[in-house]
Amino acid sequence: MSKLDKTPAAIGPLVAAMGPAGFRVADRIVPGGLILTPDDARDWPARTIDALTEADFAILLAMDPLPEFVLLGTGASLRRPAPALAAALEARGLHLEPMDSRAAARTWGLLRSEGRAIAAALLPID
Repeated sequence: MSKLDKTPAAIGPLVAAMGPAGFRVADRIVPGGLILTPDDARDWPARTIDALTEADFAILLAMDPLPEFVLLGTGASLRRPAPALAAALEARGLHLEPMDSRAAARTWGLLRSEGRAIAAALLPID
């Protein structure tokens, strides 16, 4: 049985801190939203759960293979995305797991340390 590689490089980018100014990933501050994939952390221009559209998930929909699911950080508190948006993404193979952004960032680190092929889309907490 092989041991799981839990080095930071194997886990991928981790959120070190978050606040009204945005997210800190490694030595970089990301203002606004944040997209995390196993290999990358990107600025995400999305600002609120109510304004999300399918186009906001284009980066994730372009992944090959698609992630197992996407942790959707909905800001300071848990909010559900519009049912039509969730259904449209699900029809394209992208499943959302909504939770507040703090919980999503913690869950991201935990699941990535287990080697799960997931992604995260985190809205700011302001």
